[in-house]
Amino acid sequence: MRGLLAVGLLTVLPLPAIAAPPAYLDDRSTASSLVRSFYNAIDRHEYARAYSYFAEGAAPKRYAQFAAGYADTASVRVLTGRATSEGAAGSTYTTVTVAIDALSKSGRHRQYAGCYTTRLADPAIQEPPVVPMVIFRAQLHAAFGSLASLLGDCAAD
Repeated sequence: MRGLLAVGLLTVLPLPAIAAPPAYLDDRSTASSLVRSFYNAIDRHEYARAYSYFAEGAAPKRYAQFAAGYADTASVRVLTGRATSEGAAGSTYTTVTVAIDALSKSGRHRQYAGCYTTRLADPAIQEPPVVPMVIFRAQLHAAFGSLASLLGDCAAD
């Protein structure tokens, strides 16, 4: 009796594309770049790094709650707008408008708009370790629309 040789065709389906994480960004040279760095950390799921951008005592929640609040976030985009600065007692405070689009793991988009205020203590009067620019305050609210249309005026907030 002869043996039968069955030759089957193997169909190889392409795997779904997995997006590479965005390039690492850690830039505290301006308020806008600091806010973009914060959201870069969120987008890369580096919540400890994101948390570290807040001034001591200025984070909105304790770290565990903060990180858990982003657990469903797949990605985030941020657009920064107008920035205004003022000096006070050896520090510069800069407020920048922001618009944010957060995409959940289930594919739902949520938009937010508002203002971030950063603080830079004059490095010339600091002693080591020098504290870099930090997020001093964040004021965001739910919003709807294109990112560019959501940029408001922080003076009104």
